[in-house]
Amino acid sequence: MMGNKENSKEKLVKTASRLFQLQGYHGTGVKQIIEESQSPKGSLYYYFPDGKEQLAIESVNLTAHFIKNKIKESLEKEDDPVKSIQSLIFEMAEFFQKKLRIEGVPIAAVALETSLISEPLRKVCQAAYNDFQDQFTQKLLQANFKEEKARELGIVINLMIEGAFLISFTSGDAEPLLLVADQIPMLLQQ
Repeated sequence: MMGNKENSKEKLVKTASRLFQLQGYHGTGVKQIIEESQSPKGSLYYYFPDGKEQLAIESVNLTAHFIKNKIKESLEKEDDPVKSIQSLIFEMAEFFQKKLRIEGVPIAAVALETSLISEPLRKVCQAAYNDFQDQFTQKLLQANFKEEKARELGIVINLMIEGAFLISFTSGDAEPLLLVADQIPMLLQQ
């Protein structure tokens, strides 16, 4: 019985996450989430008594956790921060070409649509971006960058990647991500 409840909740979150990516927060209705997840009508409000906003928070958290772990795993493959960050960006570019250019990125979509109208959603998106930046900062600290410089560069690297994703979606290809990867050696000169 417990497994079904968890499975139903997980299906709701995954379905909502996918729909937020494709249609945005405001373009996605609760009824559509319930129908596409094949969940009983009452299950959404059972698991998410605060409704769509709470479901979006869970969706962002799920995606953020996945992305943070992917960044961390990728950065751990190489000791050299330049090589590890470039490798991560190359992986992202490849993933973009195969999947993301069709599906989108839920954190950016939710952040852009809701940050002015929902403080809880703004905060969860902010926490996600802070976690991503921190992965880069930690990698640079391990490579003996000074703390302030590592923190600033962690922010800049994340900004470059996020901006490249936005332009990649607009242009329909991964070239902006590859340009960011090309700039990493100059950016990280000590």
